[in-house]
Amino acid sequence: MLQADVSDRDAVEAMVAEAVAFLGGLDVVVANSGVASRLAPVVSVDPAEWRRVLATDLDGAFWTARAAVPHVVARRGVFLFVSSIGADLAGAGGAPYHVAKAGVNALMKVLAKEVAAAGVRVNCIAPGVVRSEMGERLLRYHGEAVLQTIPLGRAGEPSEIGRAAVFLASDDAAWITGKVLRVDGGAYM
Repeated sequence: MLQADVSDRDAVEAMVAEAVAFLGGLDVVVANSGVASRLAPVVSVDPAEWRRVLATDLDGAFWTARAAVPHVVARRGVFLFVSSIGADLAGAGGAPYHVAKAGVNALMKVLAKEVAAAGVRVNCIAPGVVRSEMGERLLRYHGEAVLQTIPLGRAGEPSEIGRAAVFLASDDAAWITGKVLRVDGGAYM
C-alpha cells in the first residue's frame, strides 16, 4: 500500500510515480482525502485551521490530479474525486470544510472539460454521512438526530460509496463525465 501526505506536493508526486512504476500505468485514480474542520464562525476561524483543512481537502485533490492525470490520459482512464454533500449543504461554523469540498467539485468540472477530448472521464462522488471515522465523530458530536435529516433514515456504509466508485469507473458509466453523484440517502434533496 502506498501512502502520502496529500497536502505535500512532492510526496504526492513521489507516490504517483511509485504507483506508475509498480502498475505500469494508471487506469483509475480516486482523489479521496478529507479532514473535518473545527466549528467556528468565519470571523473566528484560526488561519492555521483554514490552511490545514484546505491543504488536505482541496490542495490534496489538486496535487493528486496534477500528478496523476497525465498517466490517466495516456491510458484513456477515469479520474474520480470524492467531495461531500457539505459542498452544497454548507452549515454555519464549517467554512474551511465546506469551501474546500465546493472547490473539489469545481476542480472536477474544470478537469472534466480539459481531458474530455482525450477520452478521459472525470466525476465526483459526494457522500453524505457515512459510517467512517469522520462520520462516526459527526454522529457522536451531533447525536442520532443527524439521521433524522436523512430520508432513508440511516448513515451510509463505506461499501456503498465504493460501489458508486466502481460504477463511475466502469464502462456502464461510459457517457458520464463532469458530474457530482450524491450518495447520501436522500439528504441533499
